[in-house]
Amino acid sequence: MLTLEKFEEASEIVKQVTQETKLVFSKYFSYKTGNRVYLKPENMQVTGAYKIRGAYYKISTLSQEEKDKGLITASAGNHAQGVAYAAKEQNVKCVVVMPVTTPLMKVNRTKCHGAEVILHGDVYDEACEYAQKLAQEKGYTFIHPFNDLGVATGQGTIGMEIIKELPLVDYILVPVGGGGLATGVSALVKMLNPNIKVIGVEPAGANCLQESLQKGEVVTLPSVNTIADGTAVKTPGDILFPYLQQNLDDVITIEDDELIVAFLDMVENHKMIVENSGLLTVAALKHMNVKNKKIVSVLSGGNMDVITMSSVVQFGLIQRDRIFTVSVLLPDIPGALVKVSSIVAEMQGNVIKLDHNQFVSTNRSKAVELKITMEAFGTEHKKQIVQALQEHGYNPRVIRASL
Repeated sequence: MLTLEKFEEASEIVKQVTQETKLVFSKYFSYKTGNRVYLKPENMQVTGAYKIRGAYYKISTLSQEEKDKGLITASAGNHAQGVAYAAKEQNVKCVVVMPVTTPLMKVNRTKCHGAEVILHGDVYDEACEYAQKLAQEKGYTFIHPFNDLGVATGQGTIGMEIIKELPLVDYILVPVGGGGLATGVSALVKMLNPNIKVIGVEPAGANCLQESLQKGEVVTLPSVNTIADGTAVKTPGDILFPYLQQNLDDVITIEDDELIVAFLDMVENHKMIVENSGLLTVAALKHMNVKNKKIVSVLSGGNMDVITMSSVVQFGLIQRDRIFTVSVLLPDIPGALVKVSSIVAEMQGNVIKLDHNQFVSTNRSKAVELKITMEAFGTEHKKQIVQALQEHGYNPRVIRASL
């Protein structure tokens, strides 16, 4: 059972390994939403995510016999690091099964914490099934990343900290993968103040909890498809599901494109690196049909590898029209390219790349194609540049940008 006494116990125990993550008031998101928005930066934890809380508390409750068998878990990354770090702190052997799609940074950091890493399966569910098989074969003690009330109790300590720091909070937004964080936070919050609303936020491409709540029973999705790898889960925890039914006030789903924009917002306005799953609650802010409320967005983690980060930044800039490409047809004569470049320069567009194709037409003297990829200040500036090209007799065609 989830009890207030256990949450209080867990709150003291996790202090042994957690960083203090005080709420950060966001002027930017408060202005954009008309609410008072606070961020709970769990991306600043020693393992880069909140998962250290549930892992450390759960392991602390195990018997010596269970610890001596060695631990095994499955994770897309953050729980893996949490268990590995907690096991190392308590001098316990640890094996972690991770999907083969797990970002390299998460794999390497898990190894650095002393765990043996096995890569298996394309998604978390396949890795978990294999980890449970190994636990039976070799006698390991299995630590589930979410479908465990001990783990959920440890995650719920986030709710305790939020209420202590902001007693009059109206809404708490929590990311949802399997439901451990949402279970712990919502159960504790409802014990302390049932008027506070706790909203779960899922990727639209992995909305297993939303589907389950709508059908009134645990549902397994046929597949998941999302850049939020930490919440790419097909099935919510069946042990947790009754608590989620009882305590969670709503579930919001977020498209991947919204996470890309949220990443840029966090980097530019708060100088924070937050992974895609952790950005779910940030993207959900614009879906909240409320005003003048105190809202806390839990940033669940910040473990994003550089390649993914680069890709997200690129697509984010393109999505916001900060980078775009136009195609124009020019006569193949000296100076034609310079004329177009001068127009772009006069409009303060910054050229990144030029692609001059002389073979777009059999009549080269009449038309060659010039693709210009450039930086702009945003959508309005982009329109001004395109309009300037039109006014000078060109027929610019905006095409998909690529860097």
